[in-house]
Amino acid sequence: MGAACERRVSLLLWLALSAMLWKPGVIGRRSDDPPGPTQQLGSTHEICIVGELVVSDPVSAFAEPLLTPPGQPLRVAVYSRIADAIRSHGLLPGGLLPRETELGLALGVSRTVVREALMLLEEDGLITTKRGVGRFVADSIPSQKFGEFRPLEDVLTEEGGTVSAEVVEFTRQTATDFVSEYLELPADAKFWFRECIVSKDDTRVALVQEYLPDESYLATLDSGVATSLHEAASVSTTLLKAITERLGPVFTAGTCRIAASVAGPTRAHQLDVKASDSLLVLTQTAHLGDTPAYVSKCALPPAFGHLEIAQWRPA
Repeated sequence: MGAACERRVSLLLWLALSAMLWKPGVIGRRSDDPPGPTQQLGSTHEICIVGELVVSDPVSAFAEPLLTPPGQPLRVAVYSRIADAIRSHGLLPGGLLPRETELGLALGVSRTVVREALMLLEEDGLITTKRGVGRFVADSIPSQKFGEFRPLEDVLTEEGGTVSAEVVEFTRQTATDFVSEYLELPADAKFWFRECIVSKDDTRVALVQEYLPDESYLATLDSGVATSLHEAASVSTTLLKAITERLGPVFTAGTCRIAASVAGPTRAHQLDVKASDSLLVLTQTAHLGDTPAYVSKCALPPAFGHLEIAQWRPA
């Protein structure tokens, strides 16, 4: 094994990975060897491949000393350093991260600090864990940019895959306390309720409930939305997606409230999860002009993965 790879992969890691993941291939090479399955990034950073497993290099990625601003916890500084290395491709997508002890030595911090930082990185979708193997840089890195108010389907298709929606209900109802609060409607007002199940690659990933005022009220805000409502409701997408495809981004984001909940029997059946499984529930408002005109309640099971709130506005 080349000297460049020897300083990156310890003997124990080599033995463990070889036993579990070996596939035929060149293990590594020196920088002056003929081209092979080792990738080189510039003159100072080289990664090596164990079989076909990409192993990230802490030596190059963390060569600069760790600087901590006054009052900043060490775990946040470590998080920022690793996140910067991931976003700048100092650590490549899909690459195996060094072990906690190796990262601690490279950054000059304890293993406990590294572990806390890695937990935060995984929560934010920058790394993933494979039990019995190790931690890997995520194949797709969440964006840091803010965007316009978009339908759920647009968010789901950013990383590819096939998204579909199954309409469960579309009914005209009398305002409830929930609708009156979020849409600012009188207690006897009518509204439209629509529920659908959104799937990605045949896995159910969201239960979406949408609420809009009836056509007479909508017509005072936007005649296009009012006249296209029923046609949009007949399409097998979320209502927001169907309206946006016809009229463009007519809604502007209001507030998004996030709460943890459990599925319960009805939602568990709809999402193919257990009744006791946890859900993340997002309640999003949107406006036509300055008036609340759309509310969605989106229940997300763990299968949804990581979520970016790209239309956040403080309440």
